[in-house]
Amino acid sequence: MSIPALSKSRPLVGHLLEFLRGPIELMARAQKEGGELIKFRLANRDMYLFSGTEAHEAYFRAPDEQFNQREAYQFMVPVFGKGVVYDVEPEIMYEQLGFVLPALRIKRMETYGELIAEEVRRSTESWANHGTISLLEYTKELTTYTSTRCLLGKEFRENLTSEFARVYNDLEAGVSAIAVMNPHLPLPAFRKRDRARVKLQEMITAIVDQRRAKGVEGDDFMQTLMDSKYKDGRGLDANEITGILVALMFAGHHTSSVTAAWTMLELLSNPGYLIRVQAQLDEVSADGKAFSYDSLRELDLLENAVKETLRLHPPLIMVTRKVMYDFTYKDNLIPAGSYTVVCPPVSHRVASEFADPDRFDPDRWTDARGEITSPFKWVAFGAGKHRCTGNAFALMQIKTIFAVLLTHFRFELVGDPIEPDYQALVVGPKAPARIKYWRKA
Repeated sequence: MSIPALSKSRPLVGHLLEFLRGPIELMARAQKEGGELIKFRLANRDMYLFSGTEAHEAYFRAPDEQFNQREAYQFMVPVFGKGVVYDVEPEIMYEQLGFVLPALRIKRMETYGELIAEEVRRSTESWANHGTISLLEYTKELTTYTSTRCLLGKEFRENLTSEFARVYNDLEAGVSAIAVMNPHLPLPAFRKRDRARVKLQEMITAIVDQRRAKGVEGDDFMQTLMDSKYKDGRGLDANEITGILVALMFAGHHTSSVTAAWTMLELLSNPGYLIRVQAQLDEVSADGKAFSYDSLRELDLLENAVKETLRLHPPLIMVTRKVMYDFTYKDNLIPAGSYTVVCPPVSHRVASEFADPDRFDPDRWTDARGEITSPFKWVAFGAGKHRCTGNAFALMQIKTIFAVLLTHFRFELVGDPIEPDYQALVVGPKAPARIKYWRKA
């Protein structure tokens, strides 16, 4: 069979210029033209977009040696570092990511809820009884605190300075649509990225050395990595600890900050559902243990709201693989050397997959509705064996943030509806996204 090709391809560059202007808009147009499988071109790269439950399942079930992550994500190597994640063979990458699993076990997760709740309370101590905040600026700052406390430890959090914020921002700024094509161009943003990676390793190494010299153990992801060993018995060096922590920071900070912001905006835009969330929160917190691990799990209305927000506004806009040998999907041949793509913000709004797909409707997640019928339908955290191992932590973090905020404050939208900022690879609301707040008595 012949796979349809996206229209409006230009000589030499294909759809590259359109991609650089807005990758989501490009892939939304592609999905409308081609349905579950369509080809487009970025300069010398043939890209195949998979959309919908069946296509997702084929994509995420493909063997790693056929759909290669490492080759597709080389643009992240300068960020994570050499010898880490996408710069090692798949078996080593999975071993490195497996080091994180002990930090995600229930016993450790039970401690994170209280740490996150404490950070939320600290972040609002200076607020007046009522006022206005820039929502995205606030959630970015808040998730910086929560992520560093849980990932990098108490020392890092208590000594958090503007220097760290600058270093981390420089590192994040090195991830862009241009970087996807070539992360080694002589651009100022890439030079800053490389200097930031060196500086961050210096900061983390100082804490590792201090802990080991004093015999101190932390209650965080860093300690988990410090205690981990490869199958051959070798421990992790400073570069590997830094790289894995940076990978976790990218997964846990930037994505959580925009998801928290979008969740707030969706709840405030749907006051009827917000009333239900608040009522359940009041009921669960009546026993005084609102932020325990078990009580957070009872907040299913809030969790459904977060999942629905992630459906409408998934922070990860592209999941990419390089095809190492020919792949066939429904008699369609995808040749070796090309690239395959899943675009969650596009797939999550396909009308044949989701009822009234552009509407915020958390009740679609209830068993009674029976709408989420396959683990390959909603791919905000990936799917199958490639589902993000930190998804439970991410949901817990955002639920804790809202459990605290909605307990102590009332919020209201300011001005016109806030549009997405499609210029970023992690799509958040356009700044400043202001909201009003009132402190509850």
